[in-house]
Amino acid sequence: MVDENTRSDSTKTKSNNTWHRLLARLLEMVLSEFEIDVQPNVQVMTDPPEVDILLLRRKTPNWTADQRAHLPDGIRDSDASDILIEFKYTQSFNEKALTQAIGYDFFYKTAKKLPAVAVQTVLLSAKKPHSSTLTALGYQPTDCSGVYRTTMPVLKNVLLLSLNELSDEPHNLWIKCFASRKTVKKQAFNKLNQLGFVSIADELEWFLKGLMSLWFSKAKGEEQMSIELTPEYVTELGKQVSDIWLSGLTVDDMLARFGADEVLSHFKPEEVFSHFKPVERLAGLEPEVIEEYLKQLKKQSH
Repeated sequence: MVDENTRSDSTKTKSNNTWHRLLARLLEMVLSEFEIDVQPNVQVMTDPPEVDILLLRRKTPNWTADQRAHLPDGIRDSDASDILIEFKYTQSFNEKALTQAIGYDFFYKTAKKLPAVAVQTVLLSAKKPHSSTLTALGYQPTDCSGVYRTTMPVLKNVLLLSLNELSDEPHNLWIKCFASRKTVKKQAFNKLNQLGFVSIADELEWFLKGLMSLWFSKAKGEEQMSIELTPEYVTELGKQVSDIWLSGLTVDDMLARFGADEVLSHFKPEEVFSHFKPVERLAGLEPEVIEEYLKQLKKQSH
């Protein structure tokens, strides 16, 4: 999250602060005799840390109604403009994961020079946290199911969301698609489908179907997959699944599923009619309608 300019400024500030260099020199004189190497200003890692997801609210002082409608519990209730999300899909919520999130929280606010109220760090857990771990780290359930907070100093900056436990409210469904329990995933997918949040020939529809195919396919399970799961791959997989499914639908099935307006809105009339023979295009029309159209053609030809 720290760019090169920020890193350079940080290094300059540390270099100009002589107190730590004095301490380092003292330790060097005392400890070098005992084969302990003391070095000042040492980078602790090769690459800067990167938080999984960053949500930024740029133009409004608070979340708007439309934004809140798509944000999960906990996040939608935050006043912060910058939301840092660390997602744990295969790992359980534990002290190590929390420490990592706290580090991101601290370094991000320091690098960006943001006040604490401007940043909310969220630890997103696909698995349900163990009650013993929650107790040990001081996390308590809130009024919102699946949302945990702690009042312990330092730790209180990190909000915990348990995807398996979030309510089935529409604003939670998107991230519940990534819950660890397959039953929870299926319920979220089905609910999104019922609510009509996605439509035919839509990239979101393809992506969700791609996820469903990966997670629920009998041919391969999560542990057996060795391919690189990029967003592009998942979308293409979902498109293929949709194409196969759509090819098996009758016209009545299609209209019942999506509605005539939804289906036809994706095509121009000439694109639809080009697939029919002239006689087929005229089928069902009243004779007077055909005659009136012929009169118009004759007028246009003169």
